Amino acid sequence: MRAVAYFESQPITAETSLVDIDLPKPEASGRDLLVEVRAISVNPVDTKVRVRVKPEGESPQVLGWDASGVVAAVGPEAQFFKPGDEVFYAGVIDRPGTNSEFHLVDERIVGKKPSSLDFSAAAALPLTSITAWEALFDRLHVETPVLGAANAIVIIGGAGGVGSIAIQLARKLTNLAVIATASRPETQAWARDLGAHHVIDHSKPIATQVEALGIGAPGFVFSTTNSDTHLAEIAALLAPQGRFALIDDPKTLDVMLLKRKSISLHWELMFTRALFKTPDMDAQHRILNKVSELVDEGTIKTTLADDFGKINAANLKRAHTLIESGRAKGKIVLSGF
Repeated sequence: MRAVAYFESQPITAETSLVDIDLPKPEASGRDLLVEVRAISVNPVDTKVRVRVKPEGESPQVLGWDASGVVAAVGPEAQFFKPGDEVFYAGVIDRPGTNSEFHLVDERIVGKKPSSLDFSAAAALPLTSITAWEALFDRLHVETPVLGAANAIVIIGGAGGVGSIAIQLARKLTNLAVIATASRPETQAWARDLGAHHVIDHSKPIATQVEALGIGAPGFVFSTTNSDTHLAEIAALLAPQGRFALIDDPKTLDVMLLKRKSISLHWELMFTRALFKTPDMDAQHRILNKVSELVDEGTIKTTLADDFGKINAANLKRAHTLIESGRAKGKIVLSGF
């Protein structure tokens, strides 16, 4: 089967940073599904793993987590799906990625593809939807108000892949006032179009802009990027006993800034359940099925922003380059081989 991989960690500008290869077609066992991949999307985690994770020996490392496709075969213990089913999912970081014609994935982290979307539009959704859902409802528990706080959430990096879904979920499924941050006119317009009540500029002091809205100190902050840079502003703008969740990878984080207000800190990594095979691992199956329903009923929409064409090394290098520039909005997808 065709696949895209790398053999050594290199800058994306290197000629062999990503290469087209052929690999044996895998076989499904246990609760795995063998999925014929029709489309993928690219996430910041793809670029981070490419730079940080050196392949073992001379074995190729296949990246890619988001995928949509058709179930080609199922393992003997599979319960949720059958061959021919259309699915979408985000995989897990300790197994080969989705940048291949066929891919193995545990069915407990797979959902039914939205019937109203084609494979490309569906591939934009899984990783960001799970991340946003878990951050809002499993970590921050936004449905439980912070006493004395404004019933509001600040979503830092609102035009990114995760922020784009978090805005929609918070706007459509809660009664929170949604304050998104974005620094360019086009990303600010994107965040408004997705449903943000207010859009502020994270290249300027955030706390004073939130205060100027006149709604009071928010109970929640969800940070998707540059959390260390914004931490002092986050601590200043949050109400006492507020809740703060983040998903990025700050080298340092001075949590003492949170102590005076007893602000709680919540990490979100959507791979955790699958990595540790937690007892509630199949929650991601249910989350994706719910997301699928929300899309099909028109409550939320795909965050596909750019289609880079066929799944090959050249197009994936273009996608990695745009993501590493920090100027991407929404999601980048590729489809077909």
